Amino acid sequence: MMALRVVESPPVVVCDGLTIRYGARAVADDVRFVIPRGAVYALLGRNGAGKSSIIRCLVGQRRPSAGGVRLFGRDAWRERASLMARVGVVPEEPDAPPAMTVAELAEFSRRLYQRWDQSALVARMARFGVPMHTRFGALSKGQKTQAALSLALAAAPELLVLDDPTLGMDLVARRELYGELIGELADRGTTVLLTTHELAEVESIATHVGILRAGRLVIDEPLELLKGRVRQIRCAHGPADVAGALAPFEPLALRSDGHGIEAVVGRYEPSAFDRFRRAGLVEAEAQPLALADIFSAVVSEEAEPSGGNA
Repeated sequence: MMALRVVESPPVVVCDGLTIRYGARAVADDVRFVIPRGAVYALLGRNGAGKSSIIRCLVGQRRPSAGGVRLFGRDAWRERASLMARVGVVPEEPDAPPAMTVAELAEFSRRLYQRWDQSALVARMARFGVPMHTRFGALSKGQKTQAALSLALAAAPELLVLDDPTLGMDLVARRELYGELIGELADRGTTVLLTTHELAEVESIATHVGILRAGRLVIDEPLELLKGRVRQIRCAHGPADVAGALAPFEPLALRSDGHGIEAVVGRYEPSAFDRFRRAGLVEAEAQPLALADIFSAVVSEEAEPSGGNA
């Protein structure tokens, strides 16, 4: 009896040694990460860390200086024309001919995609409260982003790329946009790559996190694993060699003053912490951190995480 051969589909995104230079300056340096199908990958970093440049390479708008990006197993630069039919993009600054209405943009776009869902577009725009027959140039910043997301999702993309989509939006508009995104993920399981500064919102939907620091990817792992190994350690006072005592936990940030010791560590382990606490420490405690606090510790000027994982 002939055995069936199972053919696994390639990851949706493979960023392999991606380097991007503007002149002599490298804004992305040997960046490597993989996004499996159905994942929500949050690519985080401070302004100027290289996020938008990486996005431009990923969607075939810029040729890498070295390395490359593969989408669905194919080269994002060489095969960008055919690959973009499977990708929805919402840029940081949504752009379209200002005189065209959203309805006209939809009519133009539907000719480019085989799986266009006009009814879903109309329903989503109604939920956002954005009239279909309003000129794009007359929309507010938030409405332009809502329209761009609606148009991107109408094409039923296999990969949705969001480059800081909520920048400049008010609280209500941000929540509406993330609500639509959560609904889309539940209905379709779309793979998502997003950059954002709204870490509280993204923490509720992200499955994987990458953190850039000065162009290098210093964190790349599932969010739950990251939150499981990073802790804030506090104690009233400890041994004279604080740095040495904390070294096994790989501190990301450390502060010691007359009131005690406070550290964010990247390799927390309960049994090791119990030994640490018994070594003459007073009121030692370890607490989990929200993604925003982990991010701050990793990208702070004092942090020196090792490559790959902190």
